[in-house]
Amino acid sequence: MKIKFLVLTTLFSLNLFSQNSKLSVELNYPIPFDNNFIAENYKSIVDVGVKYRFINSKVINVGVAFNAGVLYFDNKSYFQDYKVTNYMLQPKIFGEFNIQKFQPFIGIGYTSMIFNYKGSNNGFDISNESDTQSGIDFNIGLKYKVLKNVFVQIQYDYIVLNVGDEIPRTKYNTNVNLLKIGLGYQFY
Repeated sequence: MKIKFLVLTTLFSLNLFSQNSKLSVELNYPIPFDNNFIAENYKSIVDVGVKYRFINSKVINVGVAFNAGVLYFDNKSYFQDYKVTNYMLQPKIFGEFNIQKFQPFIGIGYTSMIFNYKGSNNGFDISNESDTQSGIDFNIGLKYKVLKNVFVQIQYDYIVLNVGDEIPRTKYNTNVNLLKIGLGYQFY
């Protein structure tokens, strides 16, 4: 009950401060796929995002977006017992077309994947170690307005990571494909 009250109060407060707002929030479920190290090893947890439109017209909206996602990898074998949490930070610029209830969108941005390790790898403690890999992100998707303020969406992120010299530059190690399915709220 307290959580419902907190969510409703937050939404109501944001709506009061956003008269004629250009802001939306979204909650997505990221699904990694294809032949790459993320899709073969990591499980999805959540992706949250916020979009702000600084150009609104009858045909196209242009704005900035920020998404933050979490993926999880649990490796247990004879010599390896470690967990990796992958935090994805994704700022981008986007454009969306206003076609009645459907709004296709396209974006370009930069993704940073922060990998935090816990456990042991071949007898060595790797707890509290981290690594970051970053690269360009191409985004395309479709939003459908269910109600005036509520929408569902599906989007695809194609991320090309710039890996260090110690990692082979193959498609398996550099190309990440994410499909995100979610729900959002547009403030008016």
